[in-house]
Amino acid sequence: MGLEDEGALVLFSGGQDSTVCLAWALQRFRAVETIGFSYGQRHAVELEVRPAIRTALCELNAGWAVALGDDHVVDLAALGQISETALTRETAIEMQDSGLPSTFVPGRNLIFLTFAAALACRRGIRHLVAGMCETDFSGYPDCRDDSIKAMQVALTLGMDRRFVVHTPLMWIDKAATFALAQEIGGDSLVNAIVERTHSCYLGDRSRRHPWGYGCGECPACQLRAAGFWRWQERCNNGHEKA
Repeated sequence: MGLEDEGALVLFSGGQDSTVCLAWALQRFRAVETIGFSYGQRHAVELEVRPAIRTALCELNAGWAVALGDDHVVDLAALGQISETALTRETAIEMQDSGLPSTFVPGRNLIFLTFAAALACRRGIRHLVAGMCETDFSGYPDCRDDSIKAMQVALTLGMDRRFVVHTPLMWIDKAATFALAQEIGGDSLVNAIVERTHSCYLGDRSRRHPWGYGCGECPACQLRAAGFWRWQERCNNGHEKA
């Protein structure tokens, strides 16, 4: 049975990366569901933009509209309660003595994958799609390929069910992520990502930049902006379609 005959569950935050992953999954799987997590994040606005992104993707492609199924939002308030981080508290975003940024929420992606797998098990889904990446990232250890592969093994053993965790962005940078969006859905998808998605750690949607909304200064905004301008430069040099 090929992927086109199976279903997938996408970890969908409302950010750029997870939106590209959602489009990637809609292009490949017969049925696609989404899951998001409310954990007391400082940028909770990402949850608010999710419905509009799902609607926008359905409007872009009739086939995607047929494939896109239920959305699930899971309350993980306990994660925010035990996390003393700049993503769950009004504290400065800075590097720590550990070498990790203060935005690192210990165990976040591991917990997300565990809850996603539990839901997928109940829904009869074995494919999980997530936007983790260790090319352009903030150094989070739970974004690394080794961590994701280990989780795939743990989930499969712990639930006695074969899971496959797909990470389409693992080995590409943010510029290539914009290029992938262009390849999948053309200008319409890129425009939807710029206008609809949210990645800014401070939850700022008051400022519109060429690459999207955000404060323009936090690590998430800096990565997104740098990727956008690198992609534009590659387009201008004739390497990719603008």
